[in-house]
Amino acid sequence: MNLRARSALLITALAAAVAAGPALPAAAAPAHHRPAAITGTADTLHPEGATWDAAHGRFLVSSLRHGTVSAVRADGSVTTLVDDPAVLVSAVGIHVDAARNRVLVANGDPGVSVRTAPGGSGRIAGIGAYDLTTGRRLFYTDLAAVAADGGSHLANDLVVGPDGTAYVTDSFAPIVYRVAPDGAAGVLVRDSRLAAPQGGFGLNGIVRQGRTLLVGKYDDGTLWRLPIDHPQQLAEIPVTGPANALTGLDGLLLRPDGTLQGITNRLGGTGATTRVDLRSADGWRTARTTVHPLTDPAPTVLTPGPAGSVYVLDGRLDLLFAGTPVDTFTLHRI
Repeated sequence: MNLRARSALLITALAAAVAAGPALPAAAAPAHHRPAAITGTADTLHPEGATWDAAHGRFLVSSLRHGTVSAVRADGSVTTLVDDPAVLVSAVGIHVDAARNRVLVANGDPGVSVRTAPGGSGRIAGIGAYDLTTGRRLFYTDLAAVAADGGSHLANDLVVGPDGTAYVTDSFAPIVYRVAPDGAAGVLVRDSRLAAPQGGFGLNGIVRQGRTLLVGKYDDGTLWRLPIDHPQQLAEIPVTGPANALTGLDGLLLRPDGTLQGITNRLGGTGATTRVDLRSADGWRTARTTVHPLTDPAPTVLTPGPAGSVYVLDGRLDLLFAGTPVDTFTLHRI
């Protein structure tokens, strides 16, 4: 190659590099990718559960009022993803199973849905699996039928293992269900210690750490350790910290550093409105808690967000239960 040709090649390469510009590091992503707060607007949606759909860059929220699952963008725009009126009454806990491109939805009926049938409140517990792209139903399992006790039921929260098995809490019965990836279900544990007072909410948030489930109980603020392979070893976890700190314990979130975070509220009792951080040094045989007050009127859950962030959902369920539904809800970053 002669000198003139080499010079021309060098100039061309430099020009291309200047035009392309330097690659931006992940930290330089625009601030709106992790907004401080998102205000969603949709007709009396009143979401109770929330999860992050990383593959599509959106939050998903479940509607207690309409029994739907909706996608929420950073600008607050809301689009319905799942609408299955044949089975869903109130969509409660939701969880993205990214490996199988599906979202799992806990179904119940606390009596505030537009789909509540006369006399039907408190009799529904189910889990539905839906395609994460289209919202198409993959399966629906009637968990109240699995319980087969003729009592009150309400599926509340759920968590998914790496093999696709889901574990679901029942707020109106002392039961945690195990649901296979194809929807086949059974009772993992049924224990009277997990029962709630008549008309009250009991089992609520649930997370998984390895082969252990950590389960919160809303009415009395207790935390339970449930070994998946030895459910008969269910045990209450002694928790140190401020008195009654876990009363009204709702959604739970296990952080990458092993901290268990939770939301408490006063929607169904006398709890305070806080975020609690729980830590354990002995495999969750004991735990200690710290309390962080929140200004949200009625928070229910914490959800992961973009770039390692965490958001609190407030679907204004206080107003829904009071009979004065509204059209807005918030997700704010902590």
